[in-house]
Amino acid sequence: MASMSDIRSRIKSIKDTMQITKAMNLIASSKMQKARKQLNDTLPYFEKIQATMKDIIAHSTGIETHKYFDKRDSSSGPRKIGYVIITADKGLCGSYNHNVIKLAEETMKHHSEIQHTEQFLFVIGQMGRDYFIRKNYNIDVEFLYTAQSPTFYRAREIGELLISLFEQQMLDEIYIIYTHIKSAIKQQPEIIKVLPLEKSEFDIPLEPGERYKEYLEYSPSPEKVMDILVPGYVKGLIFGALVESFCSEQSARMLAMDSATNSAKEMIKQLTLLYNHARQAAITQEISEIVGGSRIFQ
Repeated sequence: MASMSDIRSRIKSIKDTMQITKAMNLIASSKMQKARKQLNDTLPYFEKIQATMKDIIAHSTGIETHKYFDKRDSSSGPRKIGYVIITADKGLCGSYNHNVIKLAEETMKHHSEIQHTEQFLFVIGQMGRDYFIRKNYNIDVEFLYTAQSPTFYRAREIGELLISLFEQQMLDEIYIIYTHIKSAIKQQPEIIKVLPLEKSEFDIPLEPGERYKEYLEYSPSPEKVMDILVPGYVKGLIFGALVESFCSEQSARMLAMDSATNSAKEMIKQLTLLYNHARQAAITQEISEIVGGSRIFQ
């Protein structure tokens, strides 16, 4: 049995750790609330862009020939696919990083099985970067500190880079792999196809007899308007994925720290019981020694 001083030392160490986990829980909660407010403040703007795109696609003929809908025939060579993978810069957040990395690897494997592909990784987050380097993947672009500071400025930079690569035909498809926060206790990794756009994703049902095109025109043309709207739409997708991932990370860290705090409490409870047993054994031994000594001198 460990000595009482050793047990006291372990109890103190665990209490100190518990104070840290409690503080990390509160910090994660504060960061998540701030990020959610930032997303909610900008959400109406991106929703309006998406609604306008739906209107144009639903009421304009031939819009699917627009450059951002170009699916491109890659029969002559490998299909170039880019993956924006959003992980965390830090650990201590449960299975958050593992889940999104697992989905990324499964997606890349699936695409390589169904067609000849050339894959490019755009990794956000130090944890994902370290993992893919260990696995000998080629990381084409790194976005340092973006995972811990998801701002629209950073999303705009990423979006402009991806759109430029798509327009120059250096990428044929672009996907975002991130973590969606479904509730305070549940996060789920998801994948979004950014480019090329799919017309089916923007189809909206028309009312019988609707004559929408007779009283609405886009100047100078629907195609030119789409040239402006699509980059904003892509940047909005990226910004939303960055914030969702950040909120998911903080939520996962809150759960992990809460679990760690509960485990620390349980350990302290067990060690306190062990300490009391050791203390009682020491008292009993001292009494026995006193009684034994008194009998010698009788």
